[in-house]
Order: sequence, then C-alpha cells, then structure tokens
Amino acid sequence: MYLLDNAAREATDRFDALAAVFDAGTERHATALGIAPGWTCLEIGAGGGSIARWLARAVAPDGSVLATDIDPRHVSTAGICNLRVQRHDAAVDPLPSSAFDLVHARLVLMHIRDDAAALRRMVGALKPGGWLLVEDFSLPFGSADAPLASLLAIRRLMAEGGVDLDGGHTLASRFRASGLEDVDTEARAYIWYGRSAGSKVFRANIEQLRPAIEHAGLVTAMEVTADLARLDDPEFALHSPVMWAAWGRRPA
Repeated sequence: MYLLDNAAREATDRFDALAAVFDAGTERHATALGIAPGWTCLEIGAGGGSIARWLARAVAPDGSVLATDIDPRHVSTAGICNLRVQRHDAAVDPLPSSAFDLVHARLVLMHIRDDAAALRRMVGALKPGGWLLVEDFSLPFGSADAPLASLLAIRRLMAEGGVDLDGGHTLASRFRASGLEDVDTEARAYIWYGRSAGSKVFRANIEQLRPAIEHAGLVTAMEVTADLARLDDPEFALHSPVMWAAWGRRPA
C-alpha cells in the first residue's frame, strides 16, 4: 500500500518541494536523451504533474504525453492540449505495448513490491529504440550530524511496508537484465538546510505520517515536535536522499 496518500493535505506541499529540488535533473536527463517535438511519452506516477507538463511542452505540437498515477487528482491539463491523464496502478495494471518514445518514472518503483514485473511492463511499453528513464532513492538521508528521530521512524515504517529505500543504485543492473541497451546512470545528492525546498519534503512526509509513526510507538510526540522545529532552523543541515537516475534504450 502506498503510504503517502495523494489525498492527504500534505501532498501538494510535497509535490511542490519535490519539483523544486528534482525537476531540473529530470529535465536535463530527458533533454540529453533527445526528447523532441513529435515524441510520445509516458509519465508514470505523475504526482503533482510538473514533469508531465514539461514533457508535453517539449514534444509539442505534434507529440503527446500520457500521465498516469494511482490518484491523478493533482495533475492539471489546463492550457495543455497534448497531455492526457489516466488513473493507473503501476504495481498491477498493464501498459500499452510498444507505444512510447520515452517512459519516465520518478520515485515509483521503490513503492512496488514486484518491481521486476513493473519494470518489464515499462520496457514493454517502449517503442523499439525508445528510452526508459527511471529515478529512485538510495540512503542515506537525515541530519548531517545525527539522523532525525522522525525520519528514522519513517524509514522503518516504509521498510516494514515494503518500500525499497535503497534500490536506486541497482537500477542500471536491472535495466541491463531487462535487455535494455546503452544503459547509464547518475547519482545526485545535496545538503538541505532548514526552510529549504528539500527540508519541506521531509516536513511534508513527517506531518503526513506523524499519526502512523506515533501510533506504532516508533517515535514520541515530543521528538516529532523537536524535529519539525529543527526543519524551521535555516542553520540546520540535512543530507538529502541520493537520487539515482538510470536510462536505457529498447533494442531497435
């Protein structure tokens, strides 16, 4: 089950913060892969929709983008005629076969227990010669001095729920095993300070999952309150997760 429900009030803050921190890297990778007008693209787990909208602009006027999410309520198509939105569960639902020049998923595979099957569906959705671009986290994340108790609790909650918090560095090997060619990878990491966009990712996650981690006895209410206060301190430094990106081409 996806723990970070898109219906929660914190979802918009999380999507905005993730976009501020990570969209530039995603856009750079898609540009390097040659995205151009006329391409057909699939954005899986579209979240707030920022990358889906960017892709739609990049492939206009003749290209198109299909944006999917288990709950796509945040993906707006306003003013973008070549963007279509569809409810889709990447863990179980099929994808169109051999249909896309580019398939992209960010922070999706880590939440899927049978990620190998999901990856096969993504590869199968590529046109011959099409590109798959996947981005996922690997640890560490937390305070630059000592991990926040709340983030450690969230890490444990997610791991127990089947989330793979350390799989990003294996993407390239999984791509090669899936038969993709021209596979390469990159890792990005940052220091995030209190009140930064990165710290807002942590804040949104802590606030949304606070009832669950407190109820499970993984952290006390006092510890959560103290951690949220640290995230408001611009002098407080945090290690970001390591964002791994891998890309590969389906054989022509």
